[in-house]
Amino acid sequence: MKCINSLLVIALTCIFLCGCAEREVRMPFQIDSSETAFSFETSNENSTVEPFASDLAVPVPDLMPGEEVSQGEDSYGSAVLIDCANKNMMYSRNALATLYPASMTKVLTAIVAVKNASPDQVFTADESCVFTEGDVQKIGLRSGDSMTMDQALHMLLIYSANDVAQLIAVNLGGSTEGFAEMMNKEACAIGATNSNFINPHGLQDENHYTTAYDMYLIFNEAVKYDEIVQVISTVNYSTVYKHADGSEVNFTCDNTNRFLKGLARAPENVNVIGGKTGTTLAAGGCLVMLSKDSGGNNYISCVMRGKSIDVTYGKTAAMLSLVK
Repeated sequence: MKCINSLLVIALTCIFLCGCAEREVRMPFQIDSSETAFSFETSNENSTVEPFASDLAVPVPDLMPGEEVSQGEDSYGSAVLIDCANKNMMYSRNALATLYPASMTKVLTAIVAVKNASPDQVFTADESCVFTEGDVQKIGLRSGDSMTMDQALHMLLIYSANDVAQLIAVNLGGSTEGFAEMMNKEACAIGATNSNFINPHGLQDENHYTTAYDMYLIFNEAVKYDEIVQVISTVNYSTVYKHADGSEVNFTCDNTNRFLKGLARAPENVNVIGGKTGTTLAAGGCLVMLSKDSGGNNYISCVMRGKSIDVTYGKTAAMLSLVK
């Protein structure tokens, strides 16, 4: 009887520890093996696991050379400067603080657009693309207006047209909500996990936010696409799109980036390629930007919640002075 009881205890213990399901452990732990589920270091190059952030700069405690202004007319909310070639964060202040991105949102909108549409795909506006607010940046889309994805991308990133952002959203996501799901899925894949996007344009919503570090991750992904880099570096743009009745609409705009327009100056050894601005009352002045040094190495900067857009550009120029 004691033997039977002992066997029963052993059997129950095995069931408790191993579970009832018939599952094979594909990579059980072996202390001498370099290829188990618990060991990722190996001398075999073909089985080395590549870390997710191997080609990215990682957040660091605040690095703030010089005197910083945390309040008053020259204050800002967060800022980062990343040396992309060396994956080095050269400047950091409140890099993980969640803030409103305003129209910097459109960088993520552009990524989703180029990944899900061809340049010549035609987008058609519906009623949700008609923006009547007087203080909202727009081209004045009407229901039935149409243009290609390439035209929309230029108006989105150069002129920062909110109605064009909505045009992209409804044509690719079916609705604002559907496109926001695509945006958040893309943000998570990039690693921008401290963000949440509600719309494609960045008009104010308290649940729509990101961080300066996440904007670096998003922008770093965006500049992998040649078509996006080409657009953000364009100073002037002219095109023709169509109304529903087939009549043509001429459109011309200048880039909103002051560095490209000659209204702000970068250090002599820095070449500003382009970026994306963003300004609302709640978000303040925002700017994410790609620049190169004299050797052609990439740098990504981001400033959020500048007290004014002048402060944002001034802070960006000051950070770029760290580039040698």
